[in-house]
Amino acid sequence: MRTPLPSILRRLPPSAGTAFRPILAAAMLLIAACAGRNPHRILVWHSMRPVEADLLRKHLAEFGKQHPGWEFGELYYQNETARTNFIISALGGSGPELFWGASDNIGPFNEMRVIQPLEPFFTPAFLDSFLTEPFAANTRMDGHLYQIADRVGNHLCLVYNKKIISKPPETMSELIRVGKKLTRDLDGDGRPDRYALVWNYTEPFFAIPFIGGFGGWIIDGENRPTLNTPAMVRACRFIWELGHTHRIIPAECDYEIANALFKDGLAAMIINGSWSWGTYIENGIDIGIARIPKIDETGLWPAPMVSPLGYSLNVNAKGEKREIALELMRYLTSMAVQLDFTRLSVSLPSRRDGFDSPAVRGDPLASASLDQMRVGRLMPPVTEMRWIWDAMRPGYQAIFRGALTPERAAADMQALAEKLIRENRE
Repeated sequence: MRTPLPSILRRLPPSAGTAFRPILAAAMLLIAACAGRNPHRILVWHSMRPVEADLLRKHLAEFGKQHPGWEFGELYYQNETARTNFIISALGGSGPELFWGASDNIGPFNEMRVIQPLEPFFTPAFLDSFLTEPFAANTRMDGHLYQIADRVGNHLCLVYNKKIISKPPETMSELIRVGKKLTRDLDGDGRPDRYALVWNYTEPFFAIPFIGGFGGWIIDGENRPTLNTPAMVRACRFIWELGHTHRIIPAECDYEIANALFKDGLAAMIINGSWSWGTYIENGIDIGIARIPKIDETGLWPAPMVSPLGYSLNVNAKGEKREIALELMRYLTSMAVQLDFTRLSVSLPSRRDGFDSPAVRGDPLASASLDQMRVGRLMPPVTEMRWIWDAMRPGYQAIFRGALTPERAAADMQALAEKLIRENRE
């Protein structure tokens, strides 16, 4: 049954402020598209890669054999679209029973009251089987459990092409020294054609490890931005110097450029996450994984953001459909299914025993990914993170266009973050 738009507006909690109201302009179209679904069909929305979606479909089919009369399906959306569409459809009384994604979705979902607390449905023994160190795999907020993880990590690592470099650098000084030898002008035009290192450094998420390596972070325990700090300035200047002083990374680089250079053998190393490693292997690159090199100045390892990924339950799932959806969640987060995904995409399982399994201990890529994760920091699932990312982007990117100094950019990022949070919380 459709929920009229005025009713949806009345369901918005006061804490939502003005931040989420613009998405409701498209609400009725999406609600109409979701209407009339089979009452015995469970749907999962996700943002998995195609090969992972294939494996998900395989497991949905396997689960379906134990539940005759029920259908189980999946639907892919890009990350941002998935979050927005889920909020819209759930507010309208529809949407998928299960939503799979990163833990940073939980803040907006909780504020919009579109997901159900899960603690009443799972035994303590089941929940205790998931990681609590070095951080909790399952995501809680405001005293409630809102996501059961099927994997952890989603973090950046150093990936290297063993054909070009057999042993990755352990410190930034070593990276610079080795990098100057690896960076080559192959055609004699005065510009490098092969680089030591590439990555999407102009996107703030990909700068986070360096901010952590210089002893900083971008949010405090009270969910306030911490962008105008010496650590931010030093991290931004260091990244700029890698390209403009040491010239071991491209002076301009985004995700697609970095990926293409590494896949074409024109970069010895790349900083990227586990979602990309399968593509490199499929392209015939003999890759290794390592920690991003230590910052000599501080003695600290770069600290990438770490986030669990997993399943949440639509607030509209009730009765028998909710029970079947919860059974499916238990199945999809079981050790056997998790390790299937580990073997496919080098993702790290969220259950305690998974780290001791041959799929992790016996796989050098998974084991190295775990080593990097141990020095990462958990991404806060709060909504403020969305506005902090938005605030960082203009000032941070202006550094690499030569428009702002790192000091001015840090001050601008902080001011804009405070403004966005204040306006969206009014």
